[in-house]
Amino acid sequence: MSKIDKIAELQGILKSDQTNFQARRELAVLLLDCGYPEEAKQHFLYLSKIFNDDSGLFYNLGITYEKLKDLNKAEEAYKKAIELAPDEIDSYYNLGLVYTDEKIYEKAIDCFEKVLEKDGEDSNSYFSIGLCYFKEGKLDGAKYYFQRTVELNDEDIYAHFYIGNILKEQGDNEGAKEKFEKVLQLSPDYSWAYYNLASIAYEEGDIASAVENLEKTIELNPKDEDAYKIYAKILTRENDLNNAISVMEKSIENCGANGDLYYILAQIYKLNKQNDEYVKTLNNALKFNNSLSVPPKLVKKELDSFLVN
Repeated sequence: MSKIDKIAELQGILKSDQTNFQARRELAVLLLDCGYPEEAKQHFLYLSKIFNDDSGLFYNLGITYEKLKDLNKAEEAYKKAIELAPDEIDSYYNLGLVYTDEKIYEKAIDCFEKVLEKDGEDSNSYFSIGLCYFKEGKLDGAKYYFQRTVELNDEDIYAHFYIGNILKEQGDNEGAKEKFEKVLQLSPDYSWAYYNLASIAYEEGDIASAVENLEKTIELNPKDEDAYKIYAKILTRENDLNNAISVMEKSIENCGANGDLYYILAQIYKLNKQNDEYVKTLNNALKFNNSLSVPPKLVKKELDSFLVN
């Protein structure tokens, strides 16, 4: 029987017997699993009022509120689950994730440490603490917890990836490259690893490697704006303006109208002596100035100056 058929069967049971609490609980869990959190919420709330000492109901209610992006209610539900069953670590972990989303990192770390007190080899908690430190800009602390993560689970691609980012930030390009290559061993389609390898290669002057990795990045993630920008910059420096134009036109086609992308394309048109296209594209940059890094006043001044001359 499919899950949808099972849902229909359980709904039929409840129509004839509203007090079949086991069927209602099973239905709520199934609805949540199938992507119907709003419907699941109604059943979990109904059950939680009757079985108000059931930690599992409040735990599932917390998951439901998370899926509904109602973090305050999710927090309340997980706290209730912890109050009822302080030894069940899943509620602590999920509450930590809620605090992370709310950017309350100190409380999030406290929750993950509660998990580690009971299970010192929970790699997910080490990773989550590392992520909190990373988001706070505490890179050494983050690196320690990400390293503990991969010691426990060497196949955690995200921990390897974050270590690579930290090493890159700290100037250890060789160490960073090793980590990004490790990510690709584990997940060959992880576009951000290719992008970071391209960024390092570009920084080190290895243009061939940079181009190879940028092309792979764009192949896997056609909406990676930064990859297009670096690629166009490389082509422009090599005076391959027609291909630079093609790259930026492709970026706008795939990423949508964007002030920065139009502005970069306009500068390449100008270098290529395509003045009409330059003016048109610079106007587009001004039109979409909400995504323009250059102050619109400066762009307008540049355009007016060109038209006058």
